[in-house]
Order: sequence, then structure tokens, then C-alpha cells
Amino acid sequence: MQSAGMEYLESRLMFGMVPGLESTRALCDALGNPEKKFRSIHVVGTNGKGSTSFYLAGVLQAHGLKTGLYVSPHLVSLQERIRIDDVPIPVGDLDRLLLKVKSAAESVSAGRVAAGMSPVEPTFFEVLTLVAFLHYAEQGVDVAVLEAGMGGRLDSTAVAGGEIAVVTSIGLEHTEVLGPTESAILREKMGVLGVPGESSGEAISGQKTFIVGGISGALLEEAREYATTLGCTCIVPEIREDIVLPNLGHHYIENASLSLAAAAHFAHEKYDDALAIKTLATRSWAGRMQLLAGSDGRTRVILDGAHNSHAVRRLVETLRTYYPGKKFHCLFGALKDKDVGEMLRLMAPHVACWHITKTPYPRFRELADLRGEMQTLGLPVSSEGELSREYLNEVLAACDADKLNDAPLLITGSLYMIGASIELLKADFVELAFFRGLEPTTNEHR
Repeated sequence: MQSAGMEYLESRLMFGMVPGLESTRALCDALGNPEKKFRSIHVVGTNGKGSTSFYLAGVLQAHGLKTGLYVSPHLVSLQERIRIDDVPIPVGDLDRLLLKVKSAAESVSAGRVAAGMSPVEPTFFEVLTLVAFLHYAEQGVDVAVLEAGMGGRLDSTAVAGGEIAVVTSIGLEHTEVLGPTESAILREKMGVLGVPGESSGEAISGQKTFIVGGISGALLEEAREYATTLGCTCIVPEIREDIVLPNLGHHYIENASLSLAAAAHFAHEKYDDALAIKTLATRSWAGRMQLLAGSDGRTRVILDGAHNSHAVRRLVETLRTYYPGKKFHCLFGALKDKDVGEMLRLMAPHVACWHITKTPYPRFRELADLRGEMQTLGLPVSSEGELSREYLNEVLAACDADKLNDAPLLITGSLYMIGASIELLKADFVELAFFRGLEPTTNEHR
């Protein structure tokens, strides 16, 4: 039976994504401004926000700071989105705080309606942001690393008023909200620290800092100029080639470099670079070029949530680097709105056998459609079936039996499918131990 808190959260889905801070600010005030009871670091960008946030939180935690982490989407459970020192929010606390937000929204709405104003209707993401603020305040965190949901200036996480913002990358996304150019999107994301005369009507107070990476030279100059306009410092760190991570791929090295720069700036003289590097060597960001090893230490599975052509290009680059000349058994599934033909074309040179699948999630491409895309490209399908433990075992067995192509099973095509695969595999691989005991939450909540 669904809890009352989750029922309230699901009722928020109908409001979609609504840029703006009015609702979040009003509810923060009603809840006693929990966001002011801890320090915050914002992470914004088109790609790389989640891994950068995860790496940064781990490094801060290693330095003795009680650290909150707020990320999205989840893979298996909503609890993943709100963590303290790598511990997900307990189900009981999640439900209790959801109802606390609901009560505050009803109280604020009643007052506004009595005054002839429209009620407050917080969105799904805004409610979860408020729950995160309350949880971090109650538990007395020293710092919270907050991944923005969309943009920055009008993202609900901006209400926390952090002192550092990490900008991971800039690309054309959500252009109807963030603007039609990379320049406009850069300013929207950097606006997470506050824009004088705009969202808050107040100038930035105190010295604030941007840590910027993953953008072109021209955009970098714009970032520096805009930071100066805001009265902020802009730091562009070097990529640290001495970083070793469990996640494969140079783009994760780039993200981890940003996290080290942010941690060093935040911790000042207490920062220990050797400790930070040692910590990163243990930080595996789930479902993104994540390796799962068997009891003999041999990598049996690679999980990667590449779900569009850009992400697949990164995947292919990484396979070339770490597995030169290898061909993989690939378990592949994707959503209906993705350019599957381009994704398959890019991956084809690296795949020996295709196994296609889908989850019950209604946005998933049907097996017949996927088979048709592959036939068009001349790619034979070795097996197909709905994602289940039985089918996953069948695919793993086929991969293990193939002595000609001695490589791990590659599972990719959708973060939704990665989450479903993790739920099926979490008892078998120590790398997925984090997910054991979590309450699975439907994919509708992404």
C-alpha cells in the first residue's frame, strides 16, 4: 500500500516542470528556512552534474565534513536522491518530510487564497528539494552538494544560496526555457548563485566562486566576464591526469578534476590532496561506465546509461581506450523518443552479439520496433526478451560461453533499463550493495 507522503508526491507530477523560485521560497519561509542551516555547493551543467556531485560529496566526507548529496534522477529508488554521508534518506523520514511539505503548502495556499491570490502548487522536483533541505537541516550536515534539476537561476536548488557553483559543461538543452544559444544557457546556469536585479532582486552578498570546466574557449571568456559582472571569482582548473576512478572514461576524470578544485576551495587549508585522490579511487558512480566483477575478480558486466547519440559517442571512445579490439555481447533497450538508429550505428563496430530488451515502462521502444531498426542496419539479433532475471541470466550465460569474444556483457541504451538491471543484479555484485534494502520506485518519477 502506498504511503500518504508518496501519494502527495505523485499528485505533483501533473504540474510538470515549472521554472521559478516563488513557490520554493514561500515554502522555505513557512518551514523555517531549513536551507539556511547548512552551507551549500551547487553543481550545474548540461552533462556530468551527477558524477561531479558524487565525487565532490565523497571528497568532502573524507575530510570529516558531514555531507549531504542531492542528485537526480534515481536509478532504483527515490531514496537515492537524498543522501547524507552516502546513506540514503530512510523511507520513514522521506514520508514524514513529504507530509510536512504538504502541510506547509496547504497552509501557505490557504493564506494566499484568503488574500485573493492563487494557491501554491509545488512541482514534484520542488517538493523533493524541500524534503532534502529539511533532512539536511534536521541531521545537521556541514555542507550539501546540490545538483540542479534544470538550468540554475530558476532551479529550486538555487534558493539554498550556496557559495560555490561548479559548471560542468554547456550544451543546447531545454532551449524553450534556458535560451536558444549556449551563451544564454551558460548565463542561466551560472545564475544559480543569484543575479542582481533578477530572480531575487538582490545583489550577491559575500565572495562567491565559480569552478568552470568542459566548455569552449569562447564560452570560457564569457563565463569569466559574467562572473566579474556578478562580483564572483571564476576558477578554471586543470584536468588532473593523476586521478584514478572506478568509472571508465576520460570525461569522468574531467568531472573529478572539477570536484577536487571545488573541495580544495571549500576546505581551504584543511584540504588534503592525497586523501582526496585516494577517496576518488573508491568512488564508483552507479550505472555510468560501472564495472561489476565476479567472485574471481574478473569484470563480468559493464553498466552504462548512455541514452542518446552524444552519450554513445563517449561510450564508444571509452571502449576503444580500455578494450581495444574487443567486441561485446550487448544487452540493449531504449526509449521511443531516442535516435536509436544513430545509437546502434555508432556502437555496431564494437558489438559481436546483440540482445534486445525492454522494461514494462510505457515509454520503452517495443521489441518489434527495435528489431526493425536493427534489420534496417543489417545487424542480426542474437536474442530478445522482456527484462527479467531469467532473460538476464540467459544473456550472461551466452556471453560467458563465447570464448571468441572474451569481454564483459555491456548493458546500455537507457538509464531506465540500467536501473531495472541494477534491481535484478544488486544481490550478486558487491559494487551494487548500495541499492540493497532500498524501496524501489517506479520510473514515472524521473
